[in-house]
Amino acid sequence: MRTRGFGDLEAVIMDRIWDRDASTTTVRDIFDELTAEREIAYTTVMSTMDNLHSKGWLAREKDGKAYRYWPTLTREQHSARLMQAALDGGGSSELVLNHFVEQIGAEESDRLRAALRRIAARSRRATK
Repeated sequence: MRTRGFGDLEAVIMDRIWDRDASTTTVRDIFDELTAEREIAYTTVMSTMDNLHSKGWLAREKDGKAYRYWPTLTREQHSARLMQAALDGGGSSELVLNHFVEQIGAEESDRLRAALRRIAARSRRATK
C-alpha cells in the first residue's frame, strides 16, 4: 500500500525505517533488506534516502563515509498530518468529519471519543 505524500520507493523505505527497532539506520541496512525481496541498485536506495532527507522526512548525520538516518516524524505523526491535510482540503470540514465518523467501526469510534475526552481534560487543566 502506497503511503500518501511519498513516491512508491519512498513509501517502502519510510515503512522500513519506521518498522526498525534501531534509532538510526544506514543506506546499507535498508539496501540489504530490500535486496532480499527485489532487485534494486544501492545507488537507487541511496538517492531515494537523500531525497527523503532533502524533503525533510529524514534527518541524518555523518558516520565515517556514510550517513545514519532517522525519521523526523513518527508514522503516527505523519498519519495525523495526512488526516489534517484531508480535512483542510476536503471541502466542508464538518461534512468530512461526519463522513469519517460514519465509516469507522465501533472500536475506532470508542478510541476517538476517549482521545477527545483526554484532550478536553488536558485543555481544562491548562486553563486553570
